[in-house]
Amino acid sequence: MPFPTQLWIYDTTLRDGAQREGLSLSVEDKLNIARRLDDLGIPFIEGGWPGANPKDGQFFAQLQQQPLKQAEVVAFCSTRRPHCPAAEDVTLAAALAARTNWVTLFGKSWDLHVTESLKTDLNENLSMIYDSIAYLKQQGRRVIYDAEHWFDGYLNNPAYAVQTLEAAIRAGAEWLVLCDTNGGMLPHQISDIVRTVNQWLATLNLENPPQLGIHTHNDGELAVANGLTAVLEGAIMVQGTINGYGERCGNANLCSLVPNLQLKLGYDCLPTEKLAILAETSRYVSEVVNLAPDDHAPYVGLSAFAHKGGIHVSAVEKNPKTYEHIVPEAVGNMRRIVISDQSGLSNIMAKARSFGLDLERSNPASRQLLQRLKYLEDEGYQFEAAEASFELLMREALGQRPIMFDVQGFQVHCERRPYAAIEVNQSLDSPAGNFSLATVKVAVEGKNLLHSAEGNGPVEALDQALRKALERFYPEVERFYLTDYKVRILDSASGTAAKTRVLVEFSDGERRWTTVGLSSNILEASYQAVVEGLEYGLLKLRSQVKAKLVACQH
Repeated sequence: MPFPTQLWIYDTTLRDGAQREGLSLSVEDKLNIARRLDDLGIPFIEGGWPGANPKDGQFFAQLQQQPLKQAEVVAFCSTRRPHCPAAEDVTLAAALAARTNWVTLFGKSWDLHVTESLKTDLNENLSMIYDSIAYLKQQGRRVIYDAEHWFDGYLNNPAYAVQTLEAAIRAGAEWLVLCDTNGGMLPHQISDIVRTVNQWLATLNLENPPQLGIHTHNDGELAVANGLTAVLEGAIMVQGTINGYGERCGNANLCSLVPNLQLKLGYDCLPTEKLAILAETSRYVSEVVNLAPDDHAPYVGLSAFAHKGGIHVSAVEKNPKTYEHIVPEAVGNMRRIVISDQSGLSNIMAKARSFGLDLERSNPASRQLLQRLKYLEDEGYQFEAAEASFELLMREALGQRPIMFDVQGFQVHCERRPYAAIEVNQSLDSPAGNFSLATVKVAVEGKNLLHSAEGNGPVEALDQALRKALERFYPEVERFYLTDYKVRILDSASGTAAKTRVLVEFSDGERRWTTVGLSSNILEASYQAVVEGLEYGLLKLRSQVKAKLVACQH
């Protein structure tokens, strides 16, 4: 390989990633994510733009009190304003106040932006780049220069684009990061231009030449491909975000870039033991930003190493290489055998092993389970997306499903109060407009219980009533919360009499599990899923406690 194998990963989730529509981070969120990225071994973490909002200033202030273990936290800012001395520019002053060793400063590479966005002349823009970097260097900062819109600028006016890099080099920038800000470049364009810049840098014969980096956006679905291409042409800093979060279509996804670079191309990005917690980090960040994880994301998604077809499962059981391009554990993921109407006995056997259940192919229960599965899926159940429900079904067939509680019935009363009764400043979903009362009858340890609860909707009321009935016997239910609720009408031609499938996802803050319910009554389907979700959570927690007790005894 003609270039060094050590790459520098630069994470901008807390700044560029936070620009994703619908994503908002508190100061505590930013601190928690930063610490997880630090644990992952990311060397550069861009913390935000000091002065742009109060949260970013507070973030940097708190990190001064409790620094990260190994990562360099980087402040981000723009060049000085046109015709304003760098020493008097408030943007640069705020970046300095963050007291970071490194500052990433971005400047305009595209003459269109200089004249249309900045409303200044091309020479003044060169001065802005030079003055800003030089001033930061004078104040003892190390500078990463992000050449914004570099590729568009180079294609439009290559001579001027190169002049902007010359200004940054003369001022003392240690890194030149070429940015595909609009995300519209194709890999061959990235390759040609990065190679050209690398060759040009070599002709300068600098004693300490700046290093090249790459920053790509995903508007053409090519951010990861373009990042890989740039590295192959000599870029040794790769900027991106966890899960590809970012403005518009997002940034280069580090959860795909890093494994491709390290496992496929042999570059050193993260320590091997750190790469093995990549999937965990991906899921953690998605939880903090309150966005559902992408189950189909490469490498780290729940379905990345899932096998559904019976032929696939049989082959993977013999040799995982038949349908897996890497070992899942290398990135902290795991193989999953998906259960559906396309399953064969191989799926049933593999799934039993994954649940820690002893089930032999010769056991009549295995074929009974397979037939039961196919029947239920034909009715409309979907265990592919509800593995918790299938584990309960499997345990029941094997006589290993403990009876924790028995739901004997429920009633739901829903009331929609007249609009006139709703105050002007209240939403239609407020208690004043939408009211539900649920009553459940449950038997627990030989005791018959009757409990009621209110909710903004019938499902919430049912969930709360059941929890109230169980919490005296199973206080652990307080740890469980609903994270997703999906409704699917299966035979819409039947109108309001159609079968309804409900998927409910639960979490205890560490794990997620999904259960399924099916009925022509949407409340009955919802209740089936909620009941099994609570039952499964209790079963798993109690199994963990038992396992710990056994371990302590040994």
